Amino acid sequence: MDKPRRIWVNTLLFSLTFVAAVTLVPWYGFQYGFSSSDWLIAGLFLIFNGTAITAGYHRLWSHKAYEAHWSMRLWFAVWGAMATQNSIMHWTSGHRRHHTFVDDYDKDPYSASRGFWFSHIGWMLKEYDPKANDFSNIKDLKRDPIVVWQHRFYLPLVLATNIGFPLLAGLMTGNIVAALLLAGVLRLVLSHHFTFFINSLAHIWGKRPFTDKNTARDNGVLALLTWGEGYHNFHHIFQYDYRNGIRWWHYDPTKWIIYFGSKVGLTKGLRKVSHYRIEKARIDMQFKYASEKLTCQQALQTLEEQYQAISQTWHEWSNVRQKWMVLKKQELKQNWETSDIHTQYEELKSLLQEQQKQWQLARAGLLT
Repeated sequence: MDKPRRIWVNTLLFSLTFVAAVTLVPWYGFQYGFSSSDWLIAGLFLIFNGTAITAGYHRLWSHKAYEAHWSMRLWFAVWGAMATQNSIMHWTSGHRRHHTFVDDYDKDPYSASRGFWFSHIGWMLKEYDPKANDFSNIKDLKRDPIVVWQHRFYLPLVLATNIGFPLLAGLMTGNIVAALLLAGVLRLVLSHHFTFFINSLAHIWGKRPFTDKNTARDNGVLALLTWGEGYHNFHHIFQYDYRNGIRWWHYDPTKWIIYFGSKVGLTKGLRKVSHYRIEKARIDMQFKYASEKLTCQQALQTLEEQYQAISQTWHEWSNVRQKWMVLKKQELKQNWETSDIHTQYEELKSLLQEQQKQWQLARAGLLT
């Protein structure tokens, strides 16, 4: 088999910008210094780049987790081009294949099974992917004129934004060199590697509370660097949810952008996985981990009884909730408070809450 050819454009881009970031940026900083305005603009550019990838490339176009107004899509297309992670078409096509074949050594474009270096950056340095230009899995995106426009003019957009925006910032602050180094070079390197961490570290470092059928992990530290993408184990089992961090305390600014966009008419059709499916997946994994640790047969039997009971209640509660949704659709909600379904719903809800408490106490007690 022939060795994959090196992609020199990518190799030089990643190498030269990294070298400049770790040499020229600190040298200039010690020699001349950067103003607070220089840092502020670089930080804003980094946020705009990062959220264009997470809210745009990823959750909007790759997973169709919500719909966005044309103005928001245009914003993501322009700042996403500045992030220099390829066009929306290329990025989305590869990411969809990643989810379809996650961890497969050959079919996953940035498979974690091939090691940290490969999944982080190595996959972009040589022509490993025979389907890199196969867009058969993104036919839906070819109907989006903004996606098509960005793909067609991707290189001019990359040059215009990565040179033009920092130059404009430098004219505003009065220091063009500082802007080119901070808002240009350092911002680009950080933007690249923060995104790359999801392909690499998020498949190595963290916990798997929802599924162990792939290497994806939840990691709150990575969420801080990746605008909320660090809850990767959740994402890989519930990829169409517009959220990655589902708890109110989870740091997921991408989720907040999408949510608040829906309040001002910029986003709509926000997709969420049901609470039942999420908690069922969590309890299934808790039971699996606990079963692997327990050696006492009696303790294991007790835990299994608790697991079966709470699983059955979750199932019944979900069925009742579905009936409630039907009532809503039939505009019979005015009868909800006095209906038998309402009574059953509330009874199961109370039972479920009590069983959840008993489950957590039983699991904790048996594992100590």
